[in-house]
Amino acid sequence: MQNSTGPRVRFAPSPTGFLHVGGARTALYNLLFARREKGTYILRIEDTDVERSRDELSDQILSALDWLGLEHDEGPYRQSRRADLYRAAADRLLARGQAYRAFETPYSGAGREIPPDESDRRARAGEKFVVRLKMPAETIVVDDLVRGRVEFPADALDDFILVRSDGHPLYHFTVCVDDADMRITHVLRGDDHLANTPKHVALFRALEAPVPAFAHLGMILGTDRKKLSKRYGAAAVEEWRDQGIFPEALVNFLALLGWSPGNDREILSREEMEREFSLERIGASPSVFDPEKLLWMNAQYMARLPAEELLERAKPHAPAGVPGKEAALAAIELHRTRARTAIEMGRALSTYAQDPQEYDPEGVKKNVRPETALEIERLISKFEGLASWTAPELDAALRELAAEMKVPASRLIHPTRLALTGVTVGAPLFDVVALLEKETALRRLQNFVERIRRDK
Repeated sequence: MQNSTGPRVRFAPSPTGFLHVGGARTALYNLLFARREKGTYILRIEDTDVERSRDELSDQILSALDWLGLEHDEGPYRQSRRADLYRAAADRLLARGQAYRAFETPYSGAGREIPPDESDRRARAGEKFVVRLKMPAETIVVDDLVRGRVEFPADALDDFILVRSDGHPLYHFTVCVDDADMRITHVLRGDDHLANTPKHVALFRALEAPVPAFAHLGMILGTDRKKLSKRYGAAAVEEWRDQGIFPEALVNFLALLGWSPGNDREILSREEMEREFSLERIGASPSVFDPEKLLWMNAQYMARLPAEELLERAKPHAPAGVPGKEAALAAIELHRTRARTAIEMGRALSTYAQDPQEYDPEGVKKNVRPETALEIERLISKFEGLASWTAPELDAALRELAAEMKVPASRLIHPTRLALTGVTVGAPLFDVVALLEKETALRRLQNFVERIRRDK
């Protein structure tokens, strides 16, 4: 997919934490822009924060991006392996007078006025210093591709540190050196970086490198309209995976957090996103991360998957395994419009693989009466006499018994579901009973009767 003449963009996570949904959206938008414009998408690991960066977190970020299907064209490059590049860039800036050594503590700005030969002599003598950029005495204007024209007055911009006294290059410096070296043409990132942009513009100019175009993406909020918190979805991408969300559903959901295809469509394939994505359709306003909407979207993808593929995706989430393939595929069709995640589908499949080990306590409290054991025994006898084990026959038999007992059918339906599945809600009861097969269903009903009597 790489194109030597198209735009070059990058996603540059820091391995100081897991890949969260905000970072995943940034990665996605960079990839979609590169694909739409026939450009190059670069992955760079910004691991110069030696105190906080961890190799295992870097691996987890790469794993999460791979799971989402966000494949890069170049990289991953690692800043920790590019120290010589940063050292050379700092030396060039010092030699050209674009940066200076600041020896004073606390900082007063006096380092700006030290003649170069004196600065060199003091550095050679072993005096401690930091390297600071000489910020221009002029307003810096950024024509942001999402937010429009943004001005940063000169009096709000201090000479900031590029290299610490121990020789360690800092974030803003390494970012710009890398972007210049990698010929980045567009920087798409969260709007929390907007305040950093004048520093970066000044650095690009000092490095005599082209200034990339900037596009700052709106904040992601929780459903309470506050900054996204863990409660409202600021979980790691891998947590959503572990909750049974499909990668294509999460990608689709993230794509629409700030961007619109220009119509009411909500389910979009990757190919459609890559074909239709444009910066012009990204809004500057915050977007709301609604977990319920994500669950709805995941359910739409589940409903569209072929049964065999859905079965394979649900298997890892089935706590008690799954039944034989024929029964499992039938169960998939029965539950596919009700389950919203692979976990829910996995649990549904396990219903047919293992008898209930426990029964929902609230369901027992609400639906088990002193006479329930006798009533279920009568239902067992009724079911045993059936020549045909189909949902209509089972439904008719239960309702016939309820009429004989002069009780509502619900009085038998709820404890029957509890006996067969351990819970009180789910797919249509008689479809479940039919799928369980006669021997299994009768055994579970009898087990429930024995459990009721034992717990008296």
